[in-house]
Amino acid sequence: MFSPSSLHKSNDLLASSGDYLRLWEVRDSASVEPVLVLNNSKTSEFCAPLTSFDWNDIEPKRIGTCSIDTTCTIWDIEKGVVETQLIAHDKEVHDIAWGEARVFASVSADGSVRIFDLRDKEHSTIIYESPRPDTPLLRLAWNKQDLRYMATILMDSNKIVILDIRSPTVPVAELERHMASVNAISWAPQSSRHICSAGDDSQALIWELPTVAGPNGIDPMSMCSAASEINQLQWSAALPDWIAIAFSNKMQLLKV
Repeated sequence: MFSPSSLHKSNDLLASSGDYLRLWEVRDSASVEPVLVLNNSKTSEFCAPLTSFDWNDIEPKRIGTCSIDTTCTIWDIEKGVVETQLIAHDKEVHDIAWGEARVFASVSADGSVRIFDLRDKEHSTIIYESPRPDTPLLRLAWNKQDLRYMATILMDSNKIVILDIRSPTVPVAELERHMASVNAISWAPQSSRHICSAGDDSQALIWELPTVAGPNGIDPMSMCSAASEINQLQWSAALPDWIAIAFSNKMQLLKV
């Protein structure tokens, strides 16, 4: 993920996660140089494997990572130090997403969506739990155009669950037109009511969320078929008419 701002530097910053959280600088000469390697373990030179991370749009000095060791770690990357580390869930944490400057949410193999506020680190709010106990939640997407809404996907499920944080535990909508497991979700960068999903049925679907969902569910407004299972997608924030999908050994760009 590229930095949402330049952090007072002339060159672009890039972050990646896996074994560690790593920061890279993209130089004018088109070379990419390592800047920082950040280890969230206080007791070992090895970092518990990181499953995901998110860069804070509002305060770009802050990156949140999540790990299989049940923790979420918030980094101050300007100082290269841990700002805070929380035991976030009962099992491994699969995804993390920022909402506001000091508010983030995470999903876990324990089947819960939890919201944390850095101003009150002792408490978290569970806003959703899997209907089947201990069904892992794999991905989380917070609607940046309307922070009341977020979306999550369950392991081995064809559903996208839409949540309203004002009314916890009960989804406001469940999108169920995929024919196989959903792998990726992305809110539209310019609209609070549109979301794209992709999955093992080789379909990328764009949905428009109605004000009130009908009794028969919601149909997607458009779809695109790929040659095989779609593993990942991204809706371009800079060019909102474009969505990228990844499948097999290919990446395709879709014009919305």
